Amino acid sequence: MRKLLGKVAIDTRPLKVVAFRRLWLSNVVTAVGSQLTAVAVPKQVYDITGSSGWVGVAAGVALVPLLVFGLWGGAIADVVDRRKLLVVTNTGIAVTSVLLWLQAAFDVRSVWLVIALLGLQQVFFAANAPARAASVARLVPADQLPAAAALSSTVMTFGGVFGPMLAGALMPVIGLPTLYLVDSVALTVTIWAVWKLPPLPPLDGVIRRAGLKDVVDGFRYLAVQKVLLASFLLDIIAMVFGMPRALFPEMAEVTYGDPPGGGLALGWLFAAIPLGAMLCGLVSGWTSRVQRHGVGVALAVVAWGVAMVGFGFSHALWLAVVFLAIGGAADMVSMVFRSAILQAAATDEMRGRMQGVFIVVVAGGPRLADLLHGTTGAAVGPGVATAFGGVAVVVATVVAVFAIPAVWRYRVAEPAATIV
Repeated sequence: MRKLLGKVAIDTRPLKVVAFRRLWLSNVVTAVGSQLTAVAVPKQVYDITGSSGWVGVAAGVALVPLLVFGLWGGAIADVVDRRKLLVVTNTGIAVTSVLLWLQAAFDVRSVWLVIALLGLQQVFFAANAPARAASVARLVPADQLPAAAALSSTVMTFGGVFGPMLAGALMPVIGLPTLYLVDSVALTVTIWAVWKLPPLPPLDGVIRRAGLKDVVDGFRYLAVQKVLLASFLLDIIAMVFGMPRALFPEMAEVTYGDPPGGGLALGWLFAAIPLGAMLCGLVSGWTSRVQRHGVGVALAVVAWGVAMVGFGFSHALWLAVVFLAIGGAADMVSMVFRSAILQAAATDEMRGRMQGVFIVVVAGGPRLADLLHGTTGAAVGPGVATAFGGVAVVVATVVAVFAIPAVWRYRVAEPAATIV
């Protein structure tokens, strides 16, 4: 039993690296703290306006700086000391969280102020995330990159599952403004963690300003690095065709019998995917022994599509949750191998820009899925739309692998320069 657990339990070897351990521990704290703000903002916007439309506006405004500054932030991360960039951006995130707390504590009741502060916070986050992710390959050995990705992803899914639940439990007790304050305090941990990192300047030692040319060079680099291009394409396929979250409210009420105001089914539908991902992360030790990461991504995306087909045809809530959890587990496997490919296949001078593209794909794909599934579900029904989306994921994945065979041939031991 001990040997079996050693083979499947999450690989913790990267935590022996002091710098990575500090970074990871800060993520443990902020994974939940950030979810408190993620719940508090839409709740406060709704309380001020009484309109779900304004909640959608807030989400849209937050997405724009994430998309724009995600690309530019990746370029910046490639030409400056990533440690210094992390200190500045983490401080900016913490300060905006404090400002969110102040406006809520003093009951300013300005929806535009809340949206402006949220947008500003997303600017700092968009510049922070590529630098944080790109730093991992400089902190841990190459053979531990899948394990590091699994550790980081598991923490984020943990926050996605338990953060909203904690926010819902705490809000009636401590009040909405205090949620912002708790997140602000948690964010100070990240500032300390990145301050203690070793210097992470560009490997060529040249520090300069990032401009539009650097962003364009990143896309040119991506165009010739076929395995990176394919990994992003497969994630877009999975998310755009196969993410049915826009249909959860309708399915919870119409298919699974929730009352009009919402109920247990809606909560389970939203929690099932991150729950499956978190459980998969806890038994992800086997991923460190897989050499063919491209095959792993492709098979995981196919498994995600099959799970969404099963979900679309499920008429019992427990079965729907099972299929969504299976999909979440498949998405975790895909994320682990995609992150490892990105860290290993991209050169250090391009790694920040590739992480920026990664963030844009991760942030933008589900939003496009909301539009596609919402319109399709209204036309043919949510169950049929979800099932057809899953089929489209499988078919498009097979086509993508045949069109870009480099992803299927990719092995982790190959030098980055030969991956074209």
